[in-house]
Amino acid sequence: MTFWTPNINIFRDPRWGRGQETPGEDPLVTGKYAVSFVRGIQGDSFEGGKLGESLQVSACCKHFTAYDLDNWKGINRFVFDANVTLQDLADTYQPPFQSCIEKGKASGVMCAYNRINGVPNCADYNLLSKTARGQWGFNGYITSDCDAVSIIYDEQGYVKEPEDAVADVLTAGMDLDCGEYLKNYTGSAIEKKKVAVSDIDRALHNLFSIRMRLGLFNGNPAKQPFGNIGSDQVCSQEHLNLALEAARNGIVLLKNDNRLLPLAKTEITSLAVIGPNANSSETLVGNYAGPPCNPVTPLQGLQSYVKNINYHPGCNTVNCSSDLTDEAMKIVKGTDQVVLVMGLDQTQEREAHDRVDLVLPGHQQKLVTRIASAANKPVILVLLCGGPVDITFAKNDQNIGSIIWAGYPGEAGGRALAEIIFGDHNPGGRLPITWYPQNLTKIPMTDMRMRPEPSSGYPGRTYRFYQGPKVFEFGYGLSYTNYSYEFLPLTKDKVYLNNQSSDKIALGYKSVSEMGTELCEKSKLPVTVRVQNNGEMDGKHAVLLFVRQAKTGNERPIKQLVGFNNVDLKAGENAEIKFELSPCEHLSSAEGDGQMVVDEGSHFLSIGDKESEITVVFSEDTSDAATSKLMILPRILIFFYIYSFIPMHIVLK
Repeated sequence: MTFWTPNINIFRDPRWGRGQETPGEDPLVTGKYAVSFVRGIQGDSFEGGKLGESLQVSACCKHFTAYDLDNWKGINRFVFDANVTLQDLADTYQPPFQSCIEKGKASGVMCAYNRINGVPNCADYNLLSKTARGQWGFNGYITSDCDAVSIIYDEQGYVKEPEDAVADVLTAGMDLDCGEYLKNYTGSAIEKKKVAVSDIDRALHNLFSIRMRLGLFNGNPAKQPFGNIGSDQVCSQEHLNLALEAARNGIVLLKNDNRLLPLAKTEITSLAVIGPNANSSETLVGNYAGPPCNPVTPLQGLQSYVKNINYHPGCNTVNCSSDLTDEAMKIVKGTDQVVLVMGLDQTQEREAHDRVDLVLPGHQQKLVTRIASAANKPVILVLLCGGPVDITFAKNDQNIGSIIWAGYPGEAGGRALAEIIFGDHNPGGRLPITWYPQNLTKIPMTDMRMRPEPSSGYPGRTYRFYQGPKVFEFGYGLSYTNYSYEFLPLTKDKVYLNNQSSDKIALGYKSVSEMGTELCEKSKLPVTVRVQNNGEMDGKHAVLLFVRQAKTGNERPIKQLVGFNNVDLKAGENAEIKFELSPCEHLSSAEGDGQMVVDEGSHFLSIGDKESEITVVFSEDTSDAATSKLMILPRILIFFYIYSFIPMHIVLK
């Protein structure tokens, strides 16, 4: 069996309809997600190392590459030409795919519909053969997205005739057409001498080698290890428990004024539950979901805690075009607490449908505001949506005491929400995406630049580069308890990156490729953080380790995530969390030409409100004064280099 998953495109723009399929906007998180997903589905262990020739399932990392627009204001993914810099490709769009191939050992890759700088992804030799196979060592099959070959001729007009499209994709290194074009035109392409038989042989070799690894030539499928999987195994108690655990861990508490939550079970005898998403099992599962085993809606989850519940949808549908606020208001009076379940669904965001706004659809905001003002006490607002929503109004409304984002939490989402609202689970989720204000929609979704351009007012994208107001930050999330952090002393606070090979020392940075694998491995160091639960409730806490440079600018990230870990802590308990810092990976960023470099000078590790400085030094590691004197000569040479080279450079210009 082959699964064309996971989707590991970066959630660059909050309007993207398929962002809900991805793990978010951060390249590190997306890369680690890809590796774990692929290893698990293909039969490898979480840590790696077990996978051999046999495959349990063939995973396929998609959509390669820089694909994050489906259909926005008439511009669709089939004709979109994404203008992407080498710099943004190197440190944003490509790293998840590199991790998926090199560390996850994915057996499949899907090339995307769109073009990159004029060239269709599926016809790009540099992308498919030179990068994926040549540089990253990919050893599997490459498939097109469905009908991506046909659109190269039919819609993009990139080639003069269908046979040219077939020739371009096969020569580029694509192996499988999800469509009819190869079937219909390969024969004539060979007759016209546009396609070499060796390219067809290569494609067949890649395809049949995966089929062999899947055991499709090993006899009766029913007698193979996974030949008798049925619904009883899909809906096993173990899997149902896992669905509940995933929902619990993914839900994010965004606001909790005056500790409104959790609600006291003994004090709440009646609830008003209002909203178009309160009793919709379809909304729970989001995009690309199979039939759930036993879905529990938010209303049903709350009914397991409170018997006296009055329910009203508040809107006819999620688009909330019909205003039913007056009817919903009637059930608010006299209830102990009001829970509003609002947000989006697949009519608002999905494959082939991007949003044009970041606000709640239709009359939803009006409904929320009026219900909140009429309630006896501050209300609880629950949002079901994949992409972020500008809820600044709710964030600032004192009549809205708590806000919860549940994403599309799956079949157990209603139960998990109820457990959190009534305190049987302490929320610990963090936002995987930045929540932007509605004002961001003034920027065309087609602008693929990650880095800001202050001169034109362009603010950049994602937490790593965005310079503008935010509703909520990437990584934000509250808990019912409080945590504090402490960096333990580093084994060394200076990292010496000296291999005498770089001609860029005087420029203040060094190329990672020039430093080489041995030096990069040697420079790794452990970072240990003590985390303390200072509250009265046990909790699971996500510890996020960021790094920032002392001097911002020069198109470097404002900050970037370099590690994350979860820890379960009882009330009053502490634990030490260990990270491994790799300067070549975690302290590097891309130059304009796509080269990854490490800057000399101070870098600051941060967790919460705590920071720890680490200094990158481009010289030998010396420990005594006598040896230090030997460094005078290289420093003089560097000075001479600057003095002599720069004037010559100016003359040559």
